Amino acid sequence: MATNKRADADRLPISQRIDLRMPNLKRREATPTNWQIKGELFLNCSCEIFCPCVVSLGAHPPTEGHRHAWMAIVIDEGHYEGEDLSGLNVGLLIDVPGRMGEGNWKVAAYVDENTSGKAYHGLLPIFSGAAGLFTMLVSEIIGAERAPVKIIRDGNKQSIQIGRKIAEEIEMIAGKSPDHPVMISNSKYWMGPDIIAARGLKSKVRDYGRVWEFGGKSAEICPIEWQGPNA
Repeated sequence: MATNKRADADRLPISQRIDLRMPNLKRREATPTNWQIKGELFLNCSCEIFCPCVVSLGAHPPTEGHRHAWMAIVIDEGHYEGEDLSGLNVGLLIDVPGRMGEGNWKVAAYVDENTSGKAYHGLLPIFSGAAGLFTMLVSEIIGAERAPVKIIRDGNKQSIQIGRKIAEEIEMIAGKSPDHPVMISNSKYWMGPDIIAARGLKSKVRDYGRVWEFGGKSAEICPIEWQGPNA
């Protein structure tokens, strides 16, 4: 878990951001790197329950015509070019104008404030698409910064807190068996094949000109195991 060791969250100046405003066509060629991440991802988006983007692999239009979302990634194990990533948290703000599979994602990244310089500059290309993840989907990095990313996994509830910018809590949707939430298994979803259906409880995004509320909207949780092309 992230701990508050520094009061400041050092937002990168424009000159140091990763491929700022890179056209989507150029992002289709990833830089081969050796990296791997194992952990858990959860998110809350603007779609009604359950988000059609998941099972359609981004081919179905989002229920609101666009997909606004936040995403939290807990890295239980991982590395980037030999640098340990284990125990780090990452938050993302994701703005998609239409079908997810058509790309043109705009993304802001919030990386655990305790991240080393090498790990930080490794995580940014991973989540920008430059290192082989979301390569054909992300077209613009609207911001990147170190920040206190606090993620709590508490039974059937998950939450993320990034200062006053993102404050979210989601809850798994109960299935027939009280000990087993509603799940989608063996999918081809790019996040991971097994997805737990959830709904947003408390929801607030306030950053980069975005003012979003996702309470009662679709959410999802899934184990992740991602790696780069040279892993």
